Amino acid sequence: MPRKTTGSAPPPVPAKATGRKAAPVAPSDQKEAPAKAAKAGAGKETGARTVMPAKANAGAPKATAPKTGASLASPAPATKATAKAVSSTKAASTTKPRKAPASTRSGLAPPKGLKAKAEAAGLAPGAAKPRRRAVANAAAAVHGRTVTPWSDDDIFEAFSRFERLNPEPKGELEYHDPFTLLVAVVLSAQATDVGVNKATRGLFAAAPTPKAMFALGEEGVAQFIRTLGLYRGKAKNVVELSRLLLEKHDGVVPPDREALEALPGVGRKTANVVLNIAFGLPTIAVDTHLFRVANRTGLAPGATPLDVELALEKRIPDRFKLHAHHWLILHGRYICKALRPDCPICPINDLCRWPDKPI
Repeated sequence: MPRKTTGSAPPPVPAKATGRKAAPVAPSDQKEAPAKAAKAGAGKETGARTVMPAKANAGAPKATAPKTGASLASPAPATKATAKAVSSTKAASTTKPRKAPASTRSGLAPPKGLKAKAEAAGLAPGAAKPRRRAVANAAAAVHGRTVTPWSDDDIFEAFSRFERLNPEPKGELEYHDPFTLLVAVVLSAQATDVGVNKATRGLFAAAPTPKAMFALGEEGVAQFIRTLGLYRGKAKNVVELSRLLLEKHDGVVPPDREALEALPGVGRKTANVVLNIAFGLPTIAVDTHLFRVANRTGLAPGATPLDVELALEKRIPDRFKLHAHHWLILHGRYICKALRPDCPICPINDLCRWPDKPI
């Protein structure tokens, strides 16, 4: 039931700590206001809430409450916005920090700006990152200098096992004829077969012959192979070797090592791959995987890829030579890996000379 209104002014109501203005003070109570303000300035506690003094006059300057022990121990409650900020800060402090990316934790993240420089130089994204695989290969080469090479019986036994497991090994590059095989192998330098296959599907559809490749030009080839490392240099080599095939070999890939190595971007390893796969010659192409396997296992230790190649050609029985490099490359790619070799499932782990094999 509503109260009746009397002639006298109502007593002053203390202002809450919510920021609302206090009710006006009646003239009769102005004498008592300073005393009440001083008393309330000490911070009278009511439960968990501190009651602050009312303002004596709305137009008067704001009085500063004395810093007593009570006011310091029991500060005024925060507003909704402040409480929300405190709550979010508390939640953030209890939340587990996100784990940094593996590349950052391992220290392999490229310095700032290096990615842009790599792309400007024609490198694929991530190509400028340090490669621990190279360290593992170097360690294998050092180990190869101290190991005793396999006996002839060991070599025959190892390749007999490879033959039983995979009688007809195949390379993993996609191609249609000797020309597309040659281009694919040239593009595979410092790149994976999977990455090369993704790039060459569109490239070979647009330019399946030396004539079409030459007409496509460097910029046209580069548009298809931008995802590969050193793509600008590779595009230049592919166009130039296509021109030389047209000019000197009637657009046909020659089955000759010397003629192949005279083409831009074609070294001994590339020539061996083409001669072996396209023309069925018993050549041995030593790539990074085969080099590591030969040194790590003791099969054919050598300081350089050529040393390993010559040792393998000398010691591998003729019946195994046609597929030897495929067996060893696939073995190094999927089992005798650079960083985490899968020794427990290795078919030649009992013949391997590597002392650190995790068996």
